Amino acid sequence: MQKLLLEANHITKNYGDQTVLDIDRLRIYDGERVGLIGENGAGKSTLLALLAGELAPDAGDVRRYCPAALIRQSGETRLDANARLASEFRAPEAREGLSGGEQTRRRIAGALSEDAPLLLADEPTTDLDASGIERLRQRLAAHDGALVLVSHDRALLNALCTRILHLEDGHISDFPGSYADYQAELARRRAYQQFEYDQYRAERSRLKAMAQQKAEWAASVRKAPKRMGNSEARLHTREYTNAVLRQSAAKRIVQDRMDRLEVKERPRDLPDIRMALGVAHPIAAKVALTLRCRQLRAGDRTLLANAALELPTGSRTALMGENGCGKTTLLRALRGEPSPGTRLVGDVRLNPAARPAWFDQDHARTLRFDATALENALSDSALPESVARTVLARLNLRGDSVFKPVRVLSGGERAKVALAKLLLSDANLLLLDEPTNHLDVFTMEALEQLLCGYGGTVLFVSHDRTFVEAVATRVVTLADRRLEAFEGTLAQREAEADRDRQAEAEQLAVTALEMRMAALAGRMAAPRKGDRPEQLSAEYDALARQLRDLKRGQMKQ
Repeated sequence: MQKLLLEANHITKNYGDQTVLDIDRLRIYDGERVGLIGENGAGKSTLLALLAGELAPDAGDVRRYCPAALIRQSGETRLDANARLASEFRAPEAREGLSGGEQTRRRIAGALSEDAPLLLADEPTTDLDASGIERLRQRLAAHDGALVLVSHDRALLNALCTRILHLEDGHISDFPGSYADYQAELARRRAYQQFEYDQYRAERSRLKAMAQQKAEWAASVRKAPKRMGNSEARLHTREYTNAVLRQSAAKRIVQDRMDRLEVKERPRDLPDIRMALGVAHPIAAKVALTLRCRQLRAGDRTLLANAALELPTGSRTALMGENGCGKTTLLRALRGEPSPGTRLVGDVRLNPAARPAWFDQDHARTLRFDATALENALSDSALPESVARTVLARLNLRGDSVFKPVRVLSGGERAKVALAKLLLSDANLLLLDEPTNHLDVFTMEALEQLLCGYGGTVLFVSHDRTFVEAVATRVVTLADRRLEAFEGTLAQREAEADRDRQAEAEQLAVTALEMRMAALAGRMAAPRKGDRPEQLSAEYDALARQLRDLKRGQMKQ
């Protein structure tokens, strides 16, 4: 029987008149890998803080039967990491000017250093590069205890989680399996809900037609003719009355069945965007932006040297590289707003028809905080309000939320408004710096669809593998002060890299065989004491066959 590490009973948490959490019962057992998902503002971080004991519920109780550690989503870590974990995650010493990725590494190493059986992780991949995410995945997989993980990284959720908790309207829904299993179960439930709705509509239509038919039959019963005798008239009237009563009773029975018919709700569909975004001002040329960089420096560091970059019109390019290599610095240089202390030697050439816009993590630079979400979304747009409402809804900002001033929205909701503003603008070239940070998984999936249908050119930075695989049509890697472009998807690039590694390994094997054969040929020409010529010859022939087979395999490839 699994050991119980935590239980929460009848917990509620309110902010003002809004109930954020209303959870009847929650249990976490030793060895579990739990993914906690929900829309931005649903209360995921609040729930983790309650489970960690850093926040008290307004009602109910949380009982922990072991120490708990929390990897926070933001802020400075409260504990210094031990030397081993600091080295493993390349976590630097505390100092001014740490990058987002460096701060995340410090928070991870600090929380893991507590060695707590119950580990709570709130978006631990924020700003991490691919190598950092892989290191984190390995560490979380090896964690001796239970894990509760809030993450928008679907690959990480699928790799680790055996249970998914969906937080919605303050309540928890529990799903066994990975995030992919959760999606499959949701699809199954939605299909069944659609089936029930279709059956309900069909039965209601059938009963409505039957009631109408009964009413028409009652109306069609003929009254007694005026010249009919009294006795005949009385008999006809009695038959007429009985017929009307029978049909009316049948109609009431049908109407009663309609009233008692259990109402089935139609599954909620994502609003459809019927107008393509980013196509109002197309770029006719083949290239939207060109960079010729002799040098890009940040302080005393050289980030790029003799590098070049082109963005083909209509392409969606992922800019990838390790933390600290200069991706954000490059994006800011491309948009003409270099970071303080940076210097670009070279030139950035925009196509004259290009209308650039960018997504900045500092939303105060791009949003008016006293204006509403809808007003911000429409501020640079000539599109009608209905399209703006649809884009915001697709990004999971619906209903009265669009009329709230941006200053009261959460960080994730502000990111949605900033993205909607870009997509609705007349821009045809988007520069996006980590657009998926602080977004929930549902919004990320919607953003993928919106960007894949975007008619302009996109350059974006993201370390979310699933997002890059879904959106990017080409990949540019920043490493060793160079920019290397691959014309294809991330999966195609990795497949080619695998082929290159295999070809290199095979070539090394060919060289090794040729060297062994040359050594044997020398011994066969000048045998040493004790050498047996027939044995050397047989060994040489065997090596020759291996070499021949290996080269044939290379030729087939």
